[in-house]
Amino acid sequence: MCGICGIIHREKEHPVARADVIKMCNVIKHRGPDDEGQFVCDNVGIGMRRLSIIDLSTGHQPIFNEDRSMAIVFNGEIYNHVDIRRELTAKGHVFVTKTDTEAILHAYEEWGINCLERLNGMFAFAIWDGRRKGLFLARDRIGIKPLYYYCDAQQLVFASELKSIVQLDSIPKEIEPKALDAFLTFEYIPSPYTIFTNIHKLPPGHWLSYRDGRLLVRQYWDVQYNCSTASEAALNERLDELLADAVKIRLMSDVPLGAFLSGGLDSSTIVAMMSRNNTGPVKSFSIGFDETTYNELPYARAVAERFRTEHFEEIIKPDAADLTEKIVWMLDEPFGDFSVFPTYLVSQMARKNVTVVLSGDGGDELLAGYDTYIAQRLAKKYARLPGFLRKLSIDPIIDALPPTEKKKGLINRAKRFIEGARLPGNLQHVRWMIFMQKAEKDLLYSPEFSRSLHGYNSFGFIEEYFARVTSREPLDQQEYVDIKSYLVDDILVKVDRMSMANSLEARVPFLDFRFVEFAATIPSHLRLKGKRTKHILKTCMQNELPLSIIERGKEGFSIPIKNWIKNELKPMMLESLSEKNVKEKGYFDPQFVKRLVSEHLKSRENHSHRLWALMVFHLWYDLYMKHGTKT
Repeated sequence: MCGICGIIHREKEHPVARADVIKMCNVIKHRGPDDEGQFVCDNVGIGMRRLSIIDLSTGHQPIFNEDRSMAIVFNGEIYNHVDIRRELTAKGHVFVTKTDTEAILHAYEEWGINCLERLNGMFAFAIWDGRRKGLFLARDRIGIKPLYYYCDAQQLVFASELKSIVQLDSIPKEIEPKALDAFLTFEYIPSPYTIFTNIHKLPPGHWLSYRDGRLLVRQYWDVQYNCSTASEAALNERLDELLADAVKIRLMSDVPLGAFLSGGLDSSTIVAMMSRNNTGPVKSFSIGFDETTYNELPYARAVAERFRTEHFEEIIKPDAADLTEKIVWMLDEPFGDFSVFPTYLVSQMARKNVTVVLSGDGGDELLAGYDTYIAQRLAKKYARLPGFLRKLSIDPIIDALPPTEKKKGLINRAKRFIEGARLPGNLQHVRWMIFMQKAEKDLLYSPEFSRSLHGYNSFGFIEEYFARVTSREPLDQQEYVDIKSYLVDDILVKVDRMSMANSLEARVPFLDFRFVEFAATIPSHLRLKGKRTKHILKTCMQNELPLSIIERGKEGFSIPIKNWIKNELKPMMLESLSEKNVKEKGYFDPQFVKRLVSEHLKSRENHSHRLWALMVFHLWYDLYMKHGTKT
């Protein structure tokens, strides 16, 4: 695992300064503490920081082809690189390392852009093609590994993390209003936007070329839905076969390896399948909280005992304020998902024992694991009730109920359901993934910020994904939207940044592209059967996992942030959201922010999502805009 970066100037007479490439590398040292390297020639410079996983002794990057006309920097893992190497060797290519990095380079040399079709793994890479005098960048199909770029009339700049790009004095740091609005609405910034105007995310399944000042971005892969006619038994067998192989090939490592174990179905499935391989006890890592409704350690222990893992667990009581600032810095741009905290802390714990972990991320999006899919079905029934009964009786009663301190609970679920059901029906399940509605934003946004949006549709990218999906089946559509948005720009961002912040590599077997393509063929009633989420996976694993794991509902990997804001994080919140601070930045109305703070502290309303997002933005602003970037 690595961090990569680079610069190419349009004019050959405009040389790249090696010091700039080194500066870009240094700020992402956490992604690769073991090694670094740069290649600078005339108007081109590429660099990397390396976390050594495979071929520890000869894997130094950049890596060159035989005549040194091409060079590559690479972040990720290619799990079928041995097969690719064997085929390329037969074609006459000469390898000088055992790395998957070199396999990519020779594959590009042999097949050009079509090499992407042969790669099974997670990747973001850049190849300087000296023969064509151009730069070629690509990102894996699902978007497990990140890749950012900036392009203007003079140059293209790219990196694994946003903070690397803004190290350069030539990069303007201007906040993109649409990105800020999207963040406050969804708690993440959707591709291709970033918080900075003119810096973009390369979308998943896309490649980019830059040659003679011309930028070209193209898609090479997408999820295609095609319902299988096979029997449930046959699909169960195929699911087990594909997922087991996806786990097996991700055990490839020359360094210690383990697994995150939350006690949920997906992480438990991964541990179960790891245990099938005779490689010794699996190392498993779990964290919990003092608050009972947030603590899942008993479930994780049950799985650890079943498979006799070497189990590590902690009850976390972090210094929330110090950790918050560190996490905000590591995330590059405003990001509101609370689960960054436990993800960072379990990564920190795991890194003391291993360098690689397997994670269960992706199962919810592929196999219908979220409560929002159920909520969408319930909403259709709720909408059939007489309007006067909903608007004059049920809604007001539930609105009046004070929130509880539980993680979910009946009251909190009911309030969230009513809140989402008021949003446009064409958004389907996404209604319950929205954390600030238009009416609230109208009160929150300053007149200047509102004008800068020019009528921007906050839901536009969601509507575009719904229009793009190849299936008319509602569940297919909803999962496609989640794969293209929430999975890549929230879940995978969180896992990548928090694991890499601890120099830990996280691998995600559920997102093996073969399994993703297979999941898109499973009939929707086998993914969501009535109110039973992930039906087919539960059926597949029912004889291996404890019944308590199979039958428990979706909880999510979260923290008691609504309670922390009233206690540990209260001083930080009051300072960052003070009237003076809010007014100084000029994006929000100080009086409305003050109202949100007051209602939350008095337990009249649960504004934790809104307040946390506002806190994150103000803290991020001070780190990246007000005080300049770190080195």
